[in-house]
Amino acid sequence: MKRLYRHFIKRGIDIVLSVIGILVLSPLIIILICLLWLYTKESPFFLQCRPGKNQRPFLIIKFKTMLPPIDRNGKLLSAKERITPLGRYLRKLSLDEIPQLFNVLKGDMSIVGPRPLLFDYIPLYTKEQLRRHEVKPGITGWAQVNGRNSISWEEKFKHDVYYVDHVSFGFDLQIVGLTFLKVVKREGINQNGETTMQAFMGTNK
Repeated sequence: MKRLYRHFIKRGIDIVLSVIGILVLSPLIIILICLLWLYTKESPFFLQCRPGKNQRPFLIIKFKTMLPPIDRNGKLLSAKERITPLGRYLRKLSLDEIPQLFNVLKGDMSIVGPRPLLFDYIPLYTKEQLRRHEVKPGITGWAQVNGRNSISWEEKFKHDVYYVDHVSFGFDLQIVGLTFLKVVKREGINQNGETTMQAFMGTNK
């Protein structure tokens, strides 16, 4: 049954939930697009190539929450300086993740799975950590409901691999339920007071 869910049923649920989510949230999506465009005077979307299942590249889409790394005067900005007030609010409520429903509908992502990170991290993974790419990346995951950005990278990857080995309908349902609680409580958004999660520098192998 788990094999059937993992290879067939899970995708069907992803399609249904992403379509429902896009339709229900469409008024909010339109409002956020307008607010972000008025605030930044440029595209409200952040697009970046990320590794998906089996490291296959895809273009992730999120609402833009940060300014360019260099300002108009040529000054290099820190991560804290780059996050806009509106972007900080979107991150606290996880509203910046909403456009990823289109990634789910397209088939690049799932509702539940390890978060899609950067291609730069792949050479830094241990063999075990690399297993997180055996399933599609997700909007939320086991690592997100167990600390999100407040835990270390190594702890995150352990949770990701645990999910890979235990994918099931009940487990996904549990993660979705816990995600709503985490969003409401705004837990685990930052790491030790940092504005964003520090870059992964590798694990001693």
